[in-house]
Amino acid sequence: MAALHDAPLRALIFDVDGTLAETERDGHRVAFNRAFAELGLDWHWDEATYGRLLEVTGGKERMLHYWRGIDPAAADAAGAAALVAELHRRKTRHYVDLVDAAAVALRPGVRRLLAQAREAGLRLAIATTTTPDNVHALLRAALGEAAEGWFDCIGAGDIVPRKKPDPGIYLWVLDQLGLPPGQCLAFEDSPAGLRAAQGAGLRTVVTPGVYTADQPFDSAWALLDSLGEPGQPARGRVAARAWSGVVDAQALQAWAAQEAVARP
Repeated sequence: MAALHDAPLRALIFDVDGTLAETERDGHRVAFNRAFAELGLDWHWDEATYGRLLEVTGGKERMLHYWRGIDPAAADAAGAAALVAELHRRKTRHYVDLVDAAAVALRPGVRRLLAQAREAGLRLAIATTTTPDNVHALLRAALGEAAEGWFDCIGAGDIVPRKKPDPGIYLWVLDQLGLPPGQCLAFEDSPAGLRAAQGAGLRTVVTPGVYTADQPFDSAWALLDSLGEPGQPARGRVAARAWSGVVDAQALQAWAAQEAVARP
């Protein structure tokens, strides 16, 4: 492999929910419902309802959107923002408890790719709309106490004013890394995440999750069903060509290098 400073790829930037782990259906959704019940609300998000609500990025934004749909006057009344904030605080606590109880697991290939990327000298970063507490809980439970130190930069929550599909969180991460988008790859699972990454000029590897498997990702640089594991290869396309195999640091460098050569 070429020396790192000569390589076309220097960093990998990961979304969290749905990308690192299938957190939405069995993590966040359950935590929201527990928070609603805890405060005596008759709200309950089943799997189908939550799938529709995922079109709204950000937990507080998602609750407010739902509330306005069922009772717009109450959602815009004095005190509504405070209730949403309290619900979100409680939901985060329930989510952390679920993650600590091993209710959420990493998707196939994630642990392996992170380890191989570190060994290859690639820098790692996170760009997500979920809260820092949620990120820390998942990394700690799934990868160990030292996992946060694997990442040069963790962009999470309200660190930028607008959520995905706005590219702000990716632009912030790129600024923290001090790298141009052409030397990085983003990993996403949703249309909003893809638009955010592309808005920041990033080539994006999309691995759709439970809630996004039927969504269109025609503009994705790579579209795969997973990152793959030995004996369980990922399948899909990369740069408009069919591909099957295990996504590792060497494969990512090869893809990036081939694209660089193909550019006029």
